[in-house]
Amino acid sequence: MKRDYYEVLGVSRNASEDEIKKAYRKLARQYHPDVNKEPDAEAKFKEIGEAYSVLSDPEKRAAYDRFGHAGVDPSSAAGAGGGAGGFGGGFGGADFGGLDDLFDMFFGGGTRSGRRAARKGADLQYTLTLDFEDAYFGKTVEITIPKEEVCDTCGGTGAKPGTQPRTCPTCGGRGQVEYVQKTPLGHFATRTTCQTCGGTGQVIDTPCSTCHGTGRVKREKKIDVKVPPGVHEDTQLRISGEGEPGERGGPPGDLYIVFRIRPHRLFRREGDDLLLDQTINFAQAALGTTIEVPTMEGKVALKISPGTKPGTIFRLRGKGFPRLQGRGHGDLHVRVTIDVPTELTEKQKALLRELFNLEEDAKPAQAEVHHEEGFFDKVKRAFRGET
Repeated sequence: MKRDYYEVLGVSRNASEDEIKKAYRKLARQYHPDVNKEPDAEAKFKEIGEAYSVLSDPEKRAAYDRFGHAGVDPSSAAGAGGGAGGFGGGFGGADFGGLDDLFDMFFGGGTRSGRRAARKGADLQYTLTLDFEDAYFGKTVEITIPKEEVCDTCGGTGAKPGTQPRTCPTCGGRGQVEYVQKTPLGHFATRTTCQTCGGTGQVIDTPCSTCHGTGRVKREKKIDVKVPPGVHEDTQLRISGEGEPGERGGPPGDLYIVFRIRPHRLFRREGDDLLLDQTINFAQAALGTTIEVPTMEGKVALKISPGTKPGTIFRLRGKGFPRLQGRGHGDLHVRVTIDVPTELTEKQKALLRELFNLEEDAKPAQAEVHHEEGFFDKVKRAFRGET
């Protein structure tokens, strides 16, 4: 006994055409033999197709509602005037509004025309190398990029001026051709890109002599790039609409500028901060002083505290790089190194000996105490020639 067609599709007897169609598509996806590997999937798939072929046709549905299965059975008197329309399993008798509906159901819908849609042009990338100062202050740089542009001669049509592309005779302007194959499960449609027009839906009989039918030409274009102050290595700057032109009326792509920054002879950069090594002599370190240190915008005063040890780091707030995504600047970190002279005048030697003797006399007469070596200990070792 055949099951009730409404029961097969899981809809009520007063279901609308749209409800019947939605129910059928859902079940057909679920039980298609290529998707569902259960043993009874093929039988259910054929049953679903048979039910839909009847309930989707107003005349067949009316006959089924009145006489049941006999109303749509060609062998019966009631169904002699209108059977299942040659349904032989699969999709043969299902009314999808043509093979386009069938294709859309299994491949995600969309337009029924296979012609390629408008598409955004490809993005381009350009590597721009900057001096350290240019990355700090920012500047405008003119670059030259090779890119494709719409052909001025034909306006992008690819056809010789005075002529126009014509509709492809093979695909009828759809850009794709459809092949129908009969299988034990019914008729299946396969779509492929039209070989005659390459998917454009148009044929150019007389190509443009400038672009040779492509609608595009290669040119070098000059573009002004505004480098913002504070750019980092590998920062990307997008310039909208300066990529390759779009296809079939689509918008152009974008141009991405990737920055590389040359090193500086004095400064090193870490994020928005700058690092600077500054050398002072041991007298300045011992007694303290004020020195001038360079910054990216000129020299500033830096106070050295008495007794400063080698490797001490002083921070100058706001003297680093501009913050690209915020206000203000980073900091400048000045690391102090001590210059111990290797060649001394006689007067310098005499003064150092006097200093050495003063320190020796000042030591208390007690057992040796181990302590951390200080700055002047290092100076005295260097004076003695010790390592």
